[in-house]
Amino acid sequence: MSNLLEIQNLCVSFFTASGEVKAVNDVTYTLEKGKAIGIVGESGSGKSVSASAIMRTIEFPGRILSGSIMFDGVNLLEISKEKMRKIRGNEISMIFQDPMTSLNPVHTIGSQIKEAIKLYHNVSNKEAKKRAIELLKLVSISEPERRMKQYPFEFSGGMRQRVMIAMALSGDPKLLIADEPTTALDVTIQAQILEIIRELKDKKNMSIMMITHDLGIIADIADTVVVMYGGRVAEYAPVEDLLKNPKHPYTLGLINSIPKLDSHERLLPIKGNPIDLLNLPAGCPFAQRCNKCMKVCINNLPPYTNITENHKVACWLLDERAVAKEISNE
Repeated sequence: MSNLLEIQNLCVSFFTASGEVKAVNDVTYTLEKGKAIGIVGESGSGKSVSASAIMRTIEFPGRILSGSIMFDGVNLLEISKEKMRKIRGNEISMIFQDPMTSLNPVHTIGSQIKEAIKLYHNVSNKEAKKRAIELLKLVSISEPERRMKQYPFEFSGGMRQRVMIAMALSGDPKLLIADEPTTALDVTIQAQILEIIRELKDKKNMSIMMITHDLGIIADIADTVVVMYGGRVAEYAPVEDLLKNPKHPYTLGLINSIPKLDSHERLLPIKGNPIDLLNLPAGCPFAQRCNKCMKVCINNLPPYTNITENHKVACWLLDERAVAKEISNE
């Protein structure tokens, strides 16, 4: 199966008065057509910035420094702003975390969806209305004709998020990026939104990029997982491999912090604070928080070790030479 998205050695920095913030640092991953990828990590890990780079919406003082973003055979970093505008929203759409701030409170739901449809398709107002009603039905909103006349404040949080999904689908995208789409919702509505996204993926053979800090969501929807920490990829694997055979200490920490219904054991939080991207260490970004940290981890960036053909991990613990040297120095 061919890849829809190929990100190679992507670097994105923000040049602030305090110095350079290396938000995304040499990130590489791919996404197959019709598949779902999960980008997981704490706040500040580089998840959302990498998505903004795909959309080409990095604003000053941010800058994409290097790398390539191949989308359906086209390098998005080499095309004009005009061509990118045609791709953005039409072929690549994004659902944001808070739908209330994304919807205009003074316009009806119907007018906003119709506007999005007209932006990508040369259709009449009547055709746009018909398509808007179809999209609302697609995302399981009842009585769509009546709902079209209502305003965002008349909708619940879950319904507003469904409207955002409908708007994202107005251009028939090949790739749907969902940036923490269920964070502000209760667990019941969260499950419904995830089910809608999963059904849309299957019905339309659409690729999904799910950005979240929650590995439980990733397990529910993703085929492949990218675990990010400190702007870098810590572990990259098929979802089953990652959950059954996690190798990076940070991945293990994320899994151990997930509540389990059949267990009364206390949750094990990851000690320490997220790394300061203004002052990145010479070695492994996770070294200061890792309970298995070795001397080599402090001053040397770990290379990627291939566990299998599709499972790679950036950790010195998987390098036999580094472990042997650590033991000999004890």
